Amino acid sequence: MHFILVGLPGAGKGTQAVNLVEKYQIPHISTGDMFRAALKNETPLGLEARKYMDRGELVPDEVTIGIVRERLQEDDCTKGFLLDGFPRTIPQAEALDGIIDSLNLNLDGVISIEVPEADLLQRLSGRRVCRSCGAAFHILYNPPHKEGVCDQCGGELYQRDDDKEEVIKNRLDVNREKTQVLKDYYNQAGLLREVDGTGEFTEVFKRICQVIEGK
Repeated sequence: MHFILVGLPGAGKGTQAVNLVEKYQIPHISTGDMFRAALKNETPLGLEARKYMDRGELVPDEVTIGIVRERLQEDDCTKGFLLDGFPRTIPQAEALDGIIDSLNLNLDGVISIEVPEADLLQRLSGRRVCRSCGAAFHILYNPPHKEGVCDQCGGELYQRDDDKEEVIKNRLDVNREKTQVLKDYYNQAGLLREVDGTGEFTEVFKRICQVIEGK
């Protein structure tokens, strides 16, 4: 089973990925993990990527695609994978098609976790962080015992600038535009599977599993 997982910030993609990997015993392959491994192992592509990263520049597609190709050729991908964070653009999606074909694999589907913007804003803007120890809380899902006070050290809780509604809305707009282009690409290929991401975590997980198992 070979799937791509997509979703806007706050959709719960990361949490669902962890449990999908555990249930189906396939690797969760994220762009960040691939880059960290390539840099740590000092592979030729990892060293090439480091040059751009050290200059604060975006890593070119050809380097990113090469790192993905190397990762998908590793032994733990023979039974499947859950790809997260790649592709991000149509050229990357087309390159991934070529990689999968060259490895004689089939892409089984692209799972898009769909959550209304109001819910995403609530999830993302509700985070509060302790100024003293860095502990994280959420005003709805993981509230402190005393409002504005850290349970662990008694420090002041605050809302980070990137958790403020205006910033989040802008981030969602940018991500939505990029994600929609990919969704259209995979929808035309008959691979897109949209999953309702609202409700309890276990309910969403069950819906995703039903898509994966074709139920």
